[in-house]
Amino acid sequence: MSVHAYGAHAGDQPLQAMQITRRTPGPHDVQIDIAYCGICHSDLHQVRAEWPGTRFPCVPGHEIVGHVTAVGAHVNGFAIGDRVGVGCLVDSCKQCDSCAEGLENYCDGMIGTYNFPTADAPGWTLGGYSQQIVVNERYVLRVRHPEAQLAAVAPLLCAGITTYSPLRRWHAGPGKKVGIVGIGGLGHMGIKLAHAMGAQVVAFTTSEAKRNAILALGADDVVVSRNREEMAVHGKSFDLIVNTVAAPHDLDAFLVLLKRDGAMVLVGAPASPHPSPGVFNLIMQRRTLAGSLIGGIPETQEMLDFCAEHGIVADIELIRADAINAAYERMLKGDVQYRFVIDSATMSA
Repeated sequence: MSVHAYGAHAGDQPLQAMQITRRTPGPHDVQIDIAYCGICHSDLHQVRAEWPGTRFPCVPGHEIVGHVTAVGAHVNGFAIGDRVGVGCLVDSCKQCDSCAEGLENYCDGMIGTYNFPTADAPGWTLGGYSQQIVVNERYVLRVRHPEAQLAAVAPLLCAGITTYSPLRRWHAGPGKKVGIVGIGGLGHMGIKLAHAMGAQVVAFTTSEAKRNAILALGADDVVVSRNREEMAVHGKSFDLIVNTVAAPHDLDAFLVLLKRDGAMVLVGAPASPHPSPGVFNLIMQRRTLAGSLIGGIPETQEMLDFCAEHGIVADIELIRADAINAAYERMLKGDVQYRFVIDSATMSA
């Protein structure tokens, strides 16, 4: 089936309207009419070939929400009309330990929502900057938010789960002090989620002008990370810091803010490596520097249900499809609060 999409034919070319082909639903497939798709910084890195291995044409997008329009003969968990989401993965080996534990995101055979090999034409996955997608039922998520919030739910499928997973694994909650570094698409979700979990939340930003807006997200305090005095106040006090920054920077400035046995978890994915942290900042206080990659399907569903229960959605700016390239340039300048979301209906307008 031919559907409208937006993608690029080369890393140095802008995204443009194109037609792509989706497979006919198989026995275990769910066909989804995409209503909205969020724009993630990863999309820009991949489509511009800043990360290696981009296949062209590249259709990005892994923050997908919409409605079921067809189901395969053996699908029991979804019905036509259901509100659903698709995140960063659409397949995995289903046999390894990670898959068995519901951690498909760590499967060596994970198939991402775009730019991963598949039997479908053209030979690699094409993502959510499109009007329709067909996905195996195992990788489809149920959306319990009201229809009116659907556009703002889209970023939860990446930005939401990317921050939720480390907050849960490192036990953010009452009595814990949690730092969120970088208040963009991921960071603003980290603040909302950590606040809802009951943690004391401190946000780190490079911009004094953002202080009031960040407090409004649910942060208990805001620290301008370029201000040494403000940083020093919080020395050796954090149980957990979730670092969302997608650019190389000095990790030691934040490691020294951790308590003994505290952890800093990296979830931002820069195009080039961070400078190596000083080993003594780790060993002298038994601190942990860790990483976390999105979440498995069960945890992503848990996150969506948690957000629905607590009324959590992303702060978004809804755009037409023909504004994607302009949105990319604004995103590079940090000119969005806090996530662009594409209205898929505009792809054929």
